[in-house]
Amino acid sequence: MTPSDRVAFRRTITGFSNPLVKFLRSLREKKHRKREERFLAEGLRLLTDARECGIVPEMLVMAIGRDPHPLLDALENAVAAAGGEIVEMDVEILAKVTGKDNPQAVAGVFAEFDTRIANLDRASAPIWLVAQALRDPGNLGTMLRTGDAVGAGGLILLDDCADPFSVEAVRASMGAIFTQKIAIARWDEFQDWLRSGEGQLVAASLRDPTDYRQAPYSAPCFLMVGNESQGLPQAYEEACDLRVTIPMRGRADSLNAAVAGAVLAYEALAQLEGGN
Repeated sequence: MTPSDRVAFRRTITGFSNPLVKFLRSLREKKHRKREERFLAEGLRLLTDARECGIVPEMLVMAIGRDPHPLLDALENAVAAAGGEIVEMDVEILAKVTGKDNPQAVAGVFAEFDTRIANLDRASAPIWLVAQALRDPGNLGTMLRTGDAVGAGGLILLDDCADPFSVEAVRASMGAIFTQKIAIARWDEFQDWLRSGEGQLVAASLRDPTDYRQAPYSAPCFLMVGNESQGLPQAYEEACDLRVTIPMRGRADSLNAAVAGAVLAYEALAQLEGGN
């Protein structure tokens, strides 16, 4: 069953063999998400964040026997007003859909967002986060959450990154997937776009770097971190306007990629807002 086959109505599912259950479970796999251009998000808080951003799920999936909640009522009303579907199912079936033994009582199916870099408005925010070959969906979700916290415009994913619409990444974003722009591009495409307008590209690097607290950041500032184990390719670092490093006081030689991005983002924000 595909989204185009569905019509707006309310129904209850009590069997694991229902075709809709198969469709929902398939959204846990990237190839099926890409085919359907849909993704799954779980949890009342996350779906409420989406609604408050003006994004309503095409399908609202709820556990039978869930506790009543005014936010859930608001969510149901919004989905119904948008002509979406409301589906109730046994909690055991919902667990099969989400892949969690103790699923939250509500999930939603959303249309994937436009991720073309050409559609980004670089002037809309002073800071943008950039990740190259980021493989951990938890790190990706954390970077989205960081972007929301610092008021960044969004997250630009370069080369072969984890899927931002995976259940794990969406969950780790804590709702920030609905507040942050997401762009997916190859390095050459990103370079062409970046250099077609204003923008300072800053890399977390050990190659002839400046201390991150002394670096002269300028807006719009694009803060780039590399792969969790390999960092950024040398050619990418050399193409940057500025390379910065975060001093390590202990035995560790580097920070987690998402943590490094957060540290840089707050320092850049402080400078750009005149905090230093």
